[in-house]
Amino acid sequence: MISFTRLSRMASVAFVAGSVLFGAASAQAQEVSAEHLQASRSAIAALGVTDRFDAILPSIMDQLTVQLIQAYPNLEDKISDTVNEQALKLAARRADLENEAALVYARAFTAEELQAITAFYSSEAGKKLLKDGPIATRELLKAADIWTAGIARDLEQQSNEALLSQVQPEAAAGGTQP
Repeated sequence: MISFTRLSRMASVAFVAGSVLFGAASAQAQEVSAEHLQASRSAIAALGVTDRFDAILPSIMDQLTVQLIQAYPNLEDKISDTVNEQALKLAARRADLENEAALVYARAFTAEELQAITAFYSSEAGKKLLKDGPIATRELLKAADIWTAGIARDLEQQSNEALLSQVQPEAAAGGTQP
C-alpha cells in the first residue's frame, strides 16, 4: 500500500516534471535572443528575486536528514554524510531555476525595460529601496490601520451627532422618531 507521503511526493515530482516540460515547450515556442536573456539575468541579479530560493535545498536536506534519523537512529552519521553528499550533487541544478527565472522575466519585459530595471536597482537608490522598502511598507500599513480606525471612529461619531441634531428637534416638535 502506498503511503500518503509517498503518493504526495510522486504527485509533486509529476507536477514539477510536467512544469519543466511545459516550460521547455513554451521557451521553444517563444524564442528569446541571447541579448534579451542576458538583460533578464542582469535584472534578476539586481533585484535578487531568486535569492530567497537559496534556502530550499538546505531546508529539504535538513528535513530529510531528520526524517531518516528518526527512522534509523543508529545510522545518524552515515545518514548525515550521505544526505550532504547527495545534496552537493544536486546543488548545480540551482542554475536551472536561474534559467527559468530569466525566461520568465524575458517574456514579461523587453530588453530595454530589463536594462532600465537593472540600472535602477543597481543604483544606490534602487539598493536602498530593496533593503528598506519592506520596512517602509510595513510602517505604512501600520499607519493606514491607525488612520482607518480614526476615520471609522470619526465617521460614526459625526454621523450620530448629525442624526441626533436632526431627530431631536423633530421629537421636541412632536414628530415621529426613526
